[in-house]
Amino acid sequence: MKRTRLYNCNLFRLIVFVVLPLIVLISAGLHPKSYSTALLCTLGINILLAASLNLVNGFSGMFSMGHAAFMAVGAYMSAYLTLAPERKAAMMPGLPEWIVNLQMPFLAGVIFCGLAAAVIALLIGAPVLRFKGHYLSVATLGLIVIVRAVLDNSGKVTNGQRGVTGLPAVSTIPMIYVLLFISLFIMYRLLRSAYGRGLIAMRDDPVAAQTLGVNLTVKKISIFCISAFFAGIAGALWGHKQTVISGQFFYFNQSFSIVQMSIIGGMSSLSGAVIGAAFMTYVPEWLTPLENGGLTLFGTRLPAMFGLSNIVMAAFVVLIIIFRHKGIMGTSEVLTESWFSKDTYLSLFRKSEYQALGRAFVDWLRAVGRFFTRRSGKNAAG
Repeated sequence: MKRTRLYNCNLFRLIVFVVLPLIVLISAGLHPKSYSTALLCTLGINILLAASLNLVNGFSGMFSMGHAAFMAVGAYMSAYLTLAPERKAAMMPGLPEWIVNLQMPFLAGVIFCGLAAAVIALLIGAPVLRFKGHYLSVATLGLIVIVRAVLDNSGKVTNGQRGVTGLPAVSTIPMIYVLLFISLFIMYRLLRSAYGRGLIAMRDDPVAAQTLGVNLTVKKISIFCISAFFAGIAGALWGHKQTVISGQFFYFNQSFSIVQMSIIGGMSSLSGAVIGAAFMTYVPEWLTPLENGGLTLFGTRLPAMFGLSNIVMAAFVVLIIIFRHKGIMGTSEVLTESWFSKDTYLSLFRKSEYQALGRAFVDWLRAVGRFFTRRSGKNAAG
């Protein structure tokens, strides 16, 4: 008889992928000033960044490395829209008067942040997307340099290298994760539409896709703009979490970090963005004591090992590329399918789902028992 796997049970998915994360988010929301809550906020923003990059790098066959530039556009646009007029006039006297006097709530302005990033993507998309392979990657890296130069040298409009301070701290757990959930749902439905199937066809075989009527130019530019739109929203969320923005925050390091999340989790999976973002958010934090020399092992205080987290991240990316080049999740969408499928939520009211979960749990216990039996048999024979 075919073995029933736990992760194929809708009720198991409801408990593990929906209820437990929801409990964690609610408990974190009750302690908004805690360190763990700050990490969860960063995780939500990183998931949105990695998922939006996957739209280009994983589902369209292109490889962009300029995501931090669109993040910067969203962050600065958010500052223009949400800061008080007197503060904008003091820090950025070169702004047009109508922008200085314009102030709106963050939720109302977040769409404009995404649209601003999408417009920039549209302007540079036509010339840049003519390149292929590593040439496209280099061209998008050039975009980061251009955006950084503009931000640092336009003092009357961006306050130059001093950056913009005093952004409202509105990026809370509910704000970030509601916008993340909506964004992931839009991406999920987009990739499962005729448009998404055309993207995947273009990625797998551009010539065959074009033969079947897929307009490659329109597909490339449109998905580039859609990806930038969500990166702009993520940049706005990041800015209102940090409450201070500057060009130095949106440079190569940030862009490489987003690419690492995408590669580690899996570029061809929105669920992979969640895993990759979690890895890149929490592992460096766990390695911080080693970098600072504050860890004692077996009575011996270890010396400071500066840069250890970067070494570990880089080594892990190399291992992923060698042994699992599609990332940890590969093409699996177990997380997004669990979140956005009505069967997951209706399983709570179906008797058959409880029976399936029971069978799967028994099969899992048997598999565990067989594993330990074989291990004990090998040890006895040895």
